[in-house]
Amino acid sequence: MITKLTLTIEESVIENVKQYAMQKGTSLSNLVETYLIVISNESVCAEPELSPMVKSLKGSFKAPIDFDYRNNLSKNLSDKYLPIVKCTD
Repeated sequence: MITKLTLTIEESVIENVKQYAMQKGTSLSNLVETYLIVISNESVCAEPELSPMVKSLKGSFKAPIDFDYRNNLSKNLSDKYLPIVKCTD
């Protein structure tokens, strides 16, 4: 159930946040609701709204059925950040 809420906020803050919301492709109400959910540590039953960029990427990657994300990530990070040590005699 959606309920209307009245808040008292400095006008300049409201204008800045409206601009931010517009840039993110969402509404001020949605931003406030999302923030309140996060700080109250509650989960939302409905699927969260995806940003336009995420929507454009959704479905563009098809992983194999046996793909193990954690092992793959671990291996790639190890390869990137752990030095390769070669033993020489």
